[in-house]
Amino acid sequence: MSEPNPKAELLRYLQEGRDALVWKLEGLSDYDIRRPLTPTGTNLLGLVKHLAGVELGYFGDTFGRPFFKDEAPSWWYTQDAEPNADMWATAEESREDIVGLYRQAWQHSDTTIASLALDAVGRVPWWPEERREVTLHHALVRVISDTQRHAGHADILRESLDGSAGESKGSNSLPAEDRAWWENHRGRLERVARRFGGRPGTPS
Repeated sequence: MSEPNPKAELLRYLQEGRDALVWKLEGLSDYDIRRPLTPTGTNLLGLVKHLAGVELGYFGDTFGRPFFKDEAPSWWYTQDAEPNADMWATAEESREDIVGLYRQAWQHSDTTIASLALDAVGRVPWWPEERREVTLHHALVRVISDTQRHAGHADILRESLDGSAGESKGSNSLPAEDRAWWENHRGRLERVARRFGGRPGTPS
């Protein structure tokens, strides 16, 4: 058994979430990655933009290493920002812009993480004053949680667009069954659900 390395383990789970999210954009048109797919407008490219901001905030500003040296973009976490501005890409922001920013955020975050101890203390500017202090360990756990949560959102959004599903590019973590099997499986679930929903009958 190898010696435990908590920082490396945390970084591994963070990177897995990062990679999964970017992978969910592959093969889709610019329209599909921008489409609002829920009543609140959730969209694939917006999730990437949001998480770029999350990383640059928690591993940048929080630990005195701001990424934006001059003026921050209009969607940054300020009182003047439009609500939900970090959750969608404007017409002026390309796929390459957003994904490129996210990858730059990884590098910025990884440098912060490598240079500080897990018990190093930072201050989250947008949190209430009385609880702004946070350790690097806490920030890492929080960002991993947020990244994996949104990777799950992206997984469902992508499946709703073209049926593509899976955990990662190299291993989808799903049973290796054909389309007919999945259709039958879904039908069985629907029949069981109807028994509890007051909807008798077999779905078409």
